[in-house]
Amino acid sequence: MKRKVFVDTDIIYDLLGKRDPFYLAAAQLFTLADEGKVQIFISALSLANLHYLISKKRSAEEATEILRKFKVLVHVAPLNDKIIDLVLNSEFSDFEDALQYYSALQNEIEVLLTRNLKDYRKAQITVLTAQDFINL
Repeated sequence: MKRKVFVDTDIIYDLLGKRDPFYLAAAQLFTLADEGKVQIFISALSLANLHYLISKKRSAEEATEILRKFKVLVHVAPLNDKIIDLVLNSEFSDFEDALQYYSALQNEIEVLLTRNLKDYRKAQITVLTAQDFINL
């Protein structure tokens, strides 16, 4: 059975924006997905955030095309009423991180990858950086 991981927006943007020094770990992670060694899940929110970020540097059409190509590597976890209720009643100080966390939790994904480890101190699932996951 392939390992399922939930990937936060920052790691995806590291890949798509080729942001150093984080690009290499992100590229290695998504190569594992391309090779069928892991299943990567992302939040539906990440696609909206990424389109916005990419559109700041490129046209909206280019952003859409980049995400269309990227989408083949991932599964999109939906946001629903239950996740929103969990977020609104959580102790997370960062709303977006809470959405990511509860999306992973509700989709029974046991590993969340992010560069923002400090906001997930009370997590009930494993939280790692992309590089730490690659090193495993």
